[in-house]
Amino acid sequence: MTENKFHKLNDKDITFLVSVCGKENVLTGDNIHEDYSHDELAEEQFFPEVLIIPENREQISKIMKYAYDSIIPVTPRGQGTGLVGAAVPIYGGILLSTEKMNNIIELDKDNLTLTVEPGVLLMELSKYVEDNDLFYPPNPGEKSASIGGNISTNAGGMRAVKYGVTRDSIRELEVVLPNGKIIKVGGKIVKDTSGYALKDLIIGSEGTLGIVTKAVLKLIPLPKINISLLVPFADMETAIETVPKIIRSKNTPVAIEYMERTVIKNSEDYLGKKFPDSSSDAYLLLNFDGNTKEEVEKQYEKVAHICLDAGALDVLISDTEERKEAIWTARGAFLEAIKGSTTKMDECDVVVPRDKVAKFLNFTKKVEKEVNIRISSFGHAGDGNLHVYLLKDEMTEEDFQNKLTKAFDLLYSKGKELGGHVSGEHGIGYAKKEYLEKTMGSDYMNLLRGIKNVFDPKGILNPGKVC
Repeated sequence: MTENKFHKLNDKDITFLVSVCGKENVLTGDNIHEDYSHDELAEEQFFPEVLIIPENREQISKIMKYAYDSIIPVTPRGQGTGLVGAAVPIYGGILLSTEKMNNIIELDKDNLTLTVEPGVLLMELSKYVEDNDLFYPPNPGEKSASIGGNISTNAGGMRAVKYGVTRDSIRELEVVLPNGKIIKVGGKIVKDTSGYALKDLIIGSEGTLGIVTKAVLKLIPLPKINISLLVPFADMETAIETVPKIIRSKNTPVAIEYMERTVIKNSEDYLGKKFPDSSSDAYLLLNFDGNTKEEVEKQYEKVAHICLDAGALDVLISDTEERKEAIWTARGAFLEAIKGSTTKMDECDVVVPRDKVAKFLNFTKKVEKEVNIRISSFGHAGDGNLHVYLLKDEMTEEDFQNKLTKAFDLLYSKGKELGGHVSGEHGIGYAKKEYLEKTMGSDYMNLLRGIKNVFDPKGILNPGKVC
């Protein structure tokens, strides 16, 4: 579907949308705030013809049926915290924000599930379940993101080593299809072999197959004890090569993060606070949880010895709330800190096998020199998901774009060579489509397009994204 095949909205269309959602929830022209035209990277701006903020699934169903019949593009949007333009209305049309659908519907302690609407923020969700002595495992870095956005991108985060990603914590979804019909996929069940796994297909589809209007999340009892280790190394290669040894030890941490001194310095400048230790060039940050102090100590002590035997310079134990907060606040600020250190940036969100992380990071240093562009990185060493940021600094826009193209070609090609994929958790959107096709090939992309066509034969739902 191309832009000129879509219907441009007119007064009749706006009148219908107002009749469905109310005048206060239908915005046009200058009433649409600039924030709705881009996501976090703000690479380009695309304004919708109309912004709709529905309050329930019935309104979304009516909107989608009307849009489907009229061939109007619809772009679903959560909080707009994405990094690849997945929630940006590149063809105009309707931007459908789920921000007002933010109710927690049911806490089911017998089945250990929480039923929520898509607009519930991750920070609100986590606090609610923890106040009830329960735990929602996924932990993406952006806590102001909505659960609907997390589901759409299959967000991962720092706890993926032990608990998996968003897909691993979703029991059931209610979804409005492009034609307006409402379906449920999954259920409050632990196992299921009833046909194709449509729930898992919807998760991570970036709003191209359907709009999530309700989700049933899997919870676990809240772990009582949580302790972190900050482990300095002389160089990044030694640090990263220690990770498979930790995993093989069967003392699985909740998180294994890697960081370099330059990023820590950015974070210190951004927060105005000193990191507990910034004397080394490379660090692993590990987190352990459990129900007794003895259980957790047994885990981290074994891992501490593995790190020291592998060449760690020290092992710093953070077993108080103050120490843990100092470390994880700094880690949580890395993205904003890097962004604040430059004039503009773009990201390579590649994921590679754990034993290839060191090779890929070493390759980024070669690309930095070869292309002559500053590169800063951090990421999830425990699951091979690397966040590699290419920084504009004082370059002209033309120079930056030329260097981005060259650097991305090199980085994604290397990721493929090492057995990796284009994105570990931020998705494809429109920004990474080119690299997905280059690395996965035409047969793979044709299958994706075939799936899209089954769900959305008119191509109106989030067009121009993923495939």
